[in-house]
Amino acid sequence: MIEQPPHIKIENGVTDDRSNPDLMDRIIHINNEYLYWSDVKYRAKGVGVSAEELWRQVKNVRLMRDVIVWPEFGLHFSLTDRMQRMCHEFDLNFGGSWGAMKLFPQDKVNQELYLISSIMEEAISSSQMEGAVTTREAAKAMLRKRMEPRDRSQRMIFNNYQTIQFIAENKHKPLTPELLLKVHSLMTDGTLENHEDVGRFRTHDSIVVGNSVTGEIVHRPPTHECLSAFAERLCLFFNSSSSGLFLHPVIKGIIIHFIVAYYHPFVDGNGRTARALFYWYMLKENYWLVEYLSISRVIYKSKARYEKSFLYAESDGNDLGYFITYNLDVLAKAFDGLKKYLQKKQLERTRADRFMHLGDISRQQSEIIRMYYDNGDIALEAKDIALQFRVSRVTAKSYLDGLAAKGILTRIQPNGRTHAYVRSDNFDKIIGNIQ
Repeated sequence: MIEQPPHIKIENGVTDDRSNPDLMDRIIHINNEYLYWSDVKYRAKGVGVSAEELWRQVKNVRLMRDVIVWPEFGLHFSLTDRMQRMCHEFDLNFGGSWGAMKLFPQDKVNQELYLISSIMEEAISSSQMEGAVTTREAAKAMLRKRMEPRDRSQRMIFNNYQTIQFIAENKHKPLTPELLLKVHSLMTDGTLENHEDVGRFRTHDSIVVGNSVTGEIVHRPPTHECLSAFAERLCLFFNSSSSGLFLHPVIKGIIIHFIVAYYHPFVDGNGRTARALFYWYMLKENYWLVEYLSISRVIYKSKARYEKSFLYAESDGNDLGYFITYNLDVLAKAFDGLKKYLQKKQLERTRADRFMHLGDISRQQSEIIRMYYDNGDIALEAKDIALQFRVSRVTAKSYLDGLAAKGILTRIQPNGRTHAYVRSDNFDKIIGNIQ
């Protein structure tokens, strides 16, 4: 699966930057990126040392800044400058100060719409990573219309969506073993081969993590006999803010994600549960913007790197730095994606506002006009508008009927049962040439 690092003896004494500044610059870059041996060995060229010697120097620097977080299995990491800088940026961006950027909508209606969309994205991507097979359009339609899931894939997504909402509603409660099992139960109900495995720890050690293609075993979790003690220890780690060792909350949340995956306490659903606990911990620590980030969507797009970050950690003496660095990059990309999404929505809102000149037009109706302006062939029903704006069908119908009364839309009956609304013949004349 991956190349094992060489066995080297780490000794004190790092190359002085005055004697070989190129080597020191290379080591700093390697550690900030937290590169694994298979990448490091190619970077020895041009700095006057062998690949093995460069690796020894890299490991020595990491050892100097080593933080042990879970002594039972030697889980540790090296706290790099880049980790600290990114955490500082997240503190600035994931708290209330980001509102000053004026990208985030100030009205509650749009905030709720964006939140629902983000939770849907998180639920879909997290489930697709674990094998759910469905289109985003079908999944979103199921969630918006609150339809009963039709198959296991839709059930996985539905469960994930419900679990995230449960966590958001209980974010300030302390984690307990019972709540941990509750999260797993919500996440896996109706999706496991044996229903008795829903909401309970595994009772055997036959569960391993392997390559589905080659059959190679890449991780054997700790024995099931330690899972009760693990749950107690995890809850203490999750709830405590004064354990003697300060860990930045973002890094601590990532470590919680890793630990759950490492112990693999359940027969199935470990990844989904681990990502849900990270989400919960971030909300508990008041990183409110995480609710709006589609984190699993970024992970899903780089699933190979996600899996390798686990493998690198275990192959290199349970060094969590690979996993932490990868997930910090994921958060940065998710935040950047949210900014671009909100900028796009703000542009749409600005364009929609131009239709307000028609007079006696609500903001929702201006958004509806923009939808017809951008797509002249659409035919929308009241239920479509109700789902879009999170309002009742009666309210949605009043928006559409109001636009029909102004001659902007025309009501049709496409199938003899339902009513839909299309552009009127006078749409372009009434709206005018708005760019």
